[in-house]
Amino acid sequence: MPETPDTGPSVFKLSLFLYPFTMAAVAVNLFMLTLAWQRIGLPALSPVTSIMISLPLAIPVNWAAAKWVRRLLDEAGD
Repeated sequence: MPETPDTGPSVFKLSLFLYPFTMAAVAVNLFMLTLAWQRIGLPALSPVTSIMISLPLAIPVNWAAAKWVRRLLDEAGD
């Protein structure tokens, strides 16, 4: 996907850049969720398990975040 100075980075390039951050955010939120559900008697996930589960879960979150950033960049360019 070519990048031109007029349009900026594509959603694909943004998603490649943002993936580590969105994956970390999903992992932290998943871990915190499982800590909270200990209150009702369910077991908590380990941090490593939370990271492993967040690897595939972060893909749709990452795509949505990249589209959102792309839209913000487009609005800022107007």
